[in-house]
Amino acid sequence: MGPGPMLRPFSHSGNAEQPLAEICVKPNSGSKARLPQVFFNFSFEVILMSLREKLPLLRRISQYAIPVACAVTIAAIQPAFAQTTSNSDFASSTQGIVTDFDAGLPGSPSLAAGAGGQSGSYGYHEHNWSSHLTFEGGGGFNAPLGNDHPFITYGGNFTGGVGYRFMKRLSVMTEYQFIDDKLPGSLIADVGAQGGHAHIWSLTMDPVIDLFPDKKNDVYITGGGGFYRKVTSFTDPEEVEECSFFCFTGTEEVVVSHFSSNQGGLNLGLGITHTLGSADTGSDGRLKVFAEARYLWLNTPGIGANDGLGTTELIPVTIGLRW
Repeated sequence: MGPGPMLRPFSHSGNAEQPLAEICVKPNSGSKARLPQVFFNFSFEVILMSLREKLPLLRRISQYAIPVACAVTIAAIQPAFAQTTSNSDFASSTQGIVTDFDAGLPGSPSLAAGAGGQSGSYGYHEHNWSSHLTFEGGGGFNAPLGNDHPFITYGGNFTGGVGYRFMKRLSVMTEYQFIDDKLPGSLIADVGAQGGHAHIWSLTMDPVIDLFPDKKNDVYITGGGGFYRKVTSFTDPEEVEECSFFCFTGTEEVVVSHFSSNQGGLNLGLGITHTLGSADTGSDGRLKVFAEARYLWLNTPGIGANDGLGTTELIPVTIGLRW
């Protein structure tokens, strides 16, 4: 059996077709330069033929690979999205449970009220109108000021009031005050009496401005004006007989002379408050102790006028409770 036919790859570099074996057996000066080109052309044709054979297979693979990749992507995203939605629903459900549970307990403060906090000033943290009401009551002493020393001396006072708190720093008080002061001995002697006193009743409207309303210790400014009535009385002791279950004899001061006047007046003062109790002791912080001093000016009739001893100036100092 003779040798089979020889493969005859051809070079396309020239017009003549030359077998590859002849180039390898009969090398010449031109074969050395053409050998790499022949190998390159042969390799390119082999690769091109392989791609042509595999192209239909690649098309079929791409037809199925793209849908499969999309399906895998959707399957991977869907659990994450479902988990996010589940967490959101769980958070909403939990909040609803907490809110319902909180609303079901009468003694527990709501979350909204807790977030707002409690103000330390007259229960301003509540929202109904009655929570804005404020009350005060106290007593103290009075001191004469300026040119009033010859006509009035020291004494005591009682103060009571009710007001409305418009905002955290501002409230307006309607105040009643009663002042009981003694008269100087020289003035009593000039009249020919043995005793005497000066009584002042007032009804005023007084704004109060808190400088540190959220602090346990607060400072406030107050002042206002209104109606004042002053009565100056001179007295003598007289013997009287008192009878109830049995009778006895005693002495009391009897007014022998007096004069009075009605006029307007002004007051201006400064005070401090201290909150009693705290949240730890169950207190709502609305009860405070206060101490204040005011300058009081009354437009009483002047000296020489009928029923007048000149304008009245006093310094009432008051200590009490405010709620």
